[in-house]
Amino acid sequence: MTGLDPSSAEHAEPLRPPVDPSVLTVDVLADTGRRIGRRAAEMGLRRWFWGEGVVLLGLLRLASAAGDPLPPFVVDYVDNHLRQGIAPDHVNSIIPGAACAWLYKETGERRYADACEQLLSWLAERTGPGALEHWPGGVWADTAFMAGVFLVQCGQALGRPELIAEAARQWLAHADVLRDPATGLFAHGSHRGETVWCFWGRANAWIALSGVEILEADPSHGHIRELLSAQLAALAGNQPAHGVWDVLVDGHPETRGIIETSATAGIAAALFRAAALGVSPAVTGESAWRAMGGLHPYVAADGAVTRTSAGTVLQLVPFGYSVIRDDRIQPWGQGLGLHAYAAALVTRSCQ
Repeated sequence: MTGLDPSSAEHAEPLRPPVDPSVLTVDVLADTGRRIGRRAAEMGLRRWFWGEGVVLLGLLRLASAAGDPLPPFVVDYVDNHLRQGIAPDHVNSIIPGAACAWLYKETGERRYADACEQLLSWLAERTGPGALEHWPGGVWADTAFMAGVFLVQCGQALGRPELIAEAARQWLAHADVLRDPATGLFAHGSHRGETVWCFWGRANAWIALSGVEILEADPSHGHIRELLSAQLAALAGNQPAHGVWDVLVDGHPETRGIIETSATAGIAAALFRAAALGVSPAVTGESAWRAMGGLHPYVAADGAVTRTSAGTVLQLVPFGYSVIRDDRIQPWGQGLGLHAYAAALVTRSCQ
């Protein structure tokens, strides 16, 4: 294919052999999830931002799945920030509020509801008739999770179904911009009003996770269910045999073999939760366990989820995704790992 540069793909690290999903018992899943959580808590997280929000929500999901009490790290982290005062300055500053909503449901403490209301007011001032922009002139899949999951959690905690409806509207508005009707996959984002058709793995994880979050709260959103089912079927159809998706999930030659574990973890979590909702359960369940079998060897002994790509701005060409570093621990890797092990644990516990 003219003009392609597969040089990064040709030097991709050798793959680790997957484990048989049968070894991922309830105890193994719970113990691994707790290791991931402990490593996340040791990272020195300080900000009220997106990676931290994914970790906080992941810790809460894992504790719920494992039958553990509310994680002290989450309570302390949120309380410390609320005492200092939260001042969102970007839509990515919203997702930690999902932890506030969760804590309000669990404790009834008014400070958590007040924090949700503050963040909701900030978000409402920036919401128009179309999709929320990540940057001026740019719609990113990330926002469907960062704002959408927050809206769903607040809608449930505060008894405000209109917030869940707004999350659904945003999901469909993002789909209008980012979904490829030919494949069912989602692009990372748009730039200056034009969609860039790079099917980034983490983008598809964000979209899929926000979709199941909405359907769990309100199963009546049939169009979301239809589009989510098509997306997950496309992801399963493009899944490598070893289970872990490349950084671009459509097998693009410039990124083939450059795996990305946080995307795989997020997609796996969405697949498990979709199967529980009856969304193509035969396809989604099988693909989810294949993803977990491939992901598990990339969880280090200390709980670090390795081969997680760094924070990634929208790339205008596929090659851009082949050169993003993946040699450091990242909060979203730990957070999405927690989401994956929590969802797998719930599924395994019901079998």
